[in-house]
This record gives sequence, C-alpha cells and structure tokens, in this order.
Amino acid sequence: MPERSAPPSDIVSSPVLAAMPPPSPAPAVVATARNVAVDAYRGFVMLLMMAEVLQLARVAAAFPGSWLWGVLAWHQSHVAWTGASLHDLIQPSFSLLVGVALPYSFARRVAAEGMPGAFAHAVWRSLLLIALGIFLRSISRPLTNFTFEDTLTQIGLGYPFLFLLASRSTRTLWTALGCILAGYWLAWALYPVAGPGFDFSAVGVPADWPHHASGLTAHWNKNANLGSAFDQWFLNLFPRQSPFVANGGGYLTLSFIPTLGTMLLGLIAGRRLRDSDPAMPLRWLVLVGVALVAGGLLVHGLGLNPIVKRIWTPSWTLFSGGLCYLLLAGFCWVIEVRRHRGWALPLIVIGVNSIAAYLIAHLFEDFIASSLRTHLGQGVFAILGAGLEPLLAGIAVLLTYWVLLFWMYRRKIFLRV
Repeated sequence: MPERSAPPSDIVSSPVLAAMPPPSPAPAVVATARNVAVDAYRGFVMLLMMAEVLQLARVAAAFPGSWLWGVLAWHQSHVAWTGASLHDLIQPSFSLLVGVALPYSFARRVAAEGMPGAFAHAVWRSLLLIALGIFLRSISRPLTNFTFEDTLTQIGLGYPFLFLLASRSTRTLWTALGCILAGYWLAWALYPVAGPGFDFSAVGVPADWPHHASGLTAHWNKNANLGSAFDQWFLNLFPRQSPFVANGGGYLTLSFIPTLGTMLLGLIAGRRLRDSDPAMPLRWLVLVGVALVAGGLLVHGLGLNPIVKRIWTPSWTLFSGGLCYLLLAGFCWVIEVRRHRGWALPLIVIGVNSIAAYLIAHLFEDFIASSLRTHLGQGVFAILGAGLEPLLAGIAVLLTYWVLLFWMYRRKIFLRV
C-alpha cells in the first residue's frame, strides 16, 4: 500500500484544536497578504493523497483493456524505483511547501519571542511531527513502530535545520543546498557497492529485480546502500518484535537530509514570493523550475545519480523540486494573477486544514466506509457493477472527508502545531 504523504508543518499544523485567530504580528513586522495559491496547491496535493480511497488500481484491474483506467491507476501509485508518477510528487510538494510557508511566519515569531524562543518552538514542532508520524505508523501494532521514513517524521527531522537557515541570505541558502546534495551524494558514492555474492533476497529484493543497476549507480541499489546500512544499525536500537532487516519499499531514515534540500528550495521560493508581494515572480519560478528539472535529468542521464524518490536521491531533489516550482507557478498564475479563485474553494478548504485532513484520512477511512454501507445499504456502491464499486465507495468516502473539513472551515476550527 503506498505511503501517505503528510501536510506541511508551517502553515496548518498540530494536534491542538484552535478556533481562535492567530496572534497579531509584532508592530515592527510588516504583515503580508495570505497567498491563496499556496493554500490551493497544498489542498491539491492533500486531495491526491486522500483520493487513494478511490482504489483506481482495483478499478483498472477490473477493466484490463482500458488505457484510461490504466493511466489513472499508474498515477495513483508510486513507481517501482526510478522515475516518477503524479503520486510521487505528493511528498516533495508538502516538503517544499513547508519551506514556502516559513518566510511568512519567521520574522513575526522571532520578533515576538526572540531567536532562542522561536527556535525552541521549532524544535517542539519537530518533536510533535515525529511523534505523530510514529503514532500513526503504530496503529494496530502490538508494539510502537519506531520508523522515521514517513513524511511527517522526515519533515520533523529536518525542520530545526531549516528554521536556523531561514535567517541566512538567499545566496547562503543556495550554497547550503549545494553542499547538502553534493555531500550526501559523495557519502553514498564512497560506500562500498554490494559484491557479486550479495544475497539481495535476504533484504527483500529478488535477485532478478529489473531495477538492479551497475557501475556508479549501483551505489543506490535498493536495500544495499549506505541508507539501508544505517537503518540496520539505527532502527535496531529501538524495541521491536523482530530485528529490522530492510524496508520493503526501500524507504530510509537518512532521506531527511536531501528532503531538507527540498524544503530549502521551498524556503527560497517562499522568500521570493514574500519579497515580491503583491507581484508574482512567475518568470523566476518557471525558469528556476525548468533548470532544476533539467539538472536532475542531466545527472540521471550521465549515470551519476539515478532519479529515485524512494531513497530521495540528490537528482530526485532537483527533478521533483523543479516540478514543484512549476506547479506552484501554475497555481500562482491562475489564482493570484488571473484572480480565478472561485473554482479553488474545494482545494482551499482542504489546504488550510491539512493536518485535520491527514488525520481524518488516516484514522476514519474504515469507519466512514463501513458506516456508509450500513446506512445506505451493503450493495449501494455496486449499482454500476462490481468493477466500479471501489470507485463509487471511494467517492462517497472522499465527499464525506470534504464535508467534515468544510464544516470545520465554516466554523474556523483548525488543527495547528
């Protein structure tokens, strides 16, 4: 089952119900208008995550001759290793949006609390995100599942470093990004490649797996790399039912380091958006986005580093970050420049309460689905045939999610960290 992606921690956050408006900024800090396009973009990627209930893979399996269902199902699944589907852009979008949001709150919080107090709050937010991620991953398990590769914990691990960097110049941010990606690439490139006698099946990878690489890119083979070696040590420091050997999807704790690079790209974009307000730096977003995509493809094409989301390679940071820039530019152009906002309300309702949306989707999916069948009839979703039953049931669940969020939106009830 594909992992769910988490909402950004800096715009809508937390386990605490808050119906009160945020405190007024300090007088010395100039307030800027809320960027509605950012809310809509966040709502869009959250909707993609919530839409997993549509179960398009099951629908496609029921209609094997349909290219349309096949394409839709492919884009609702994570690719096996290299490359990217639309679903693969959920996590980098949220990670980038954490950075985009930070310039809008950083100066206000530092002015109100001072840098030590503001950083302490950032650390507390980080710990909450990590704890929430572990809690959700531990549901229905006999022991706490200490895992750090999901989106919430990845954002939480990198957030204090992002906050410290928020006080630095934009040139320093680009330099830090380059150092993070280059240093991370070098560490992996220097780690020994699994030899010809390596038992891939022992780490959950078939020997005939079609994505095995050779040469330099073999340093990034699934579950035979620096990140998996780290997890085989680190995750076994925690109590577990059985010793940790490998993650079935190839996901890693250390991915938070290049994920920090994605958040830095967001911080750079957010600073540019805030400084340009009320104008929108669309040309800059598009040019930088195209350059990042081209850079990721070039590094991948030269065989220096594969584009793999599951282990968040440096080339993935560039490639996915560029695509996120282009998506952000698109939302800014339609909503902030062309002022077409009415259509975006369904997305904004989700985007401004993304932690609530995330928790609803994780905690209440089965309850809502079973309740709908109980009250509407067990066969109600099979009215168009068994093949479309998962889709109709998913649409009903998704609409229920949105109605709950709209009720909260109308009453100004938000979950914040």
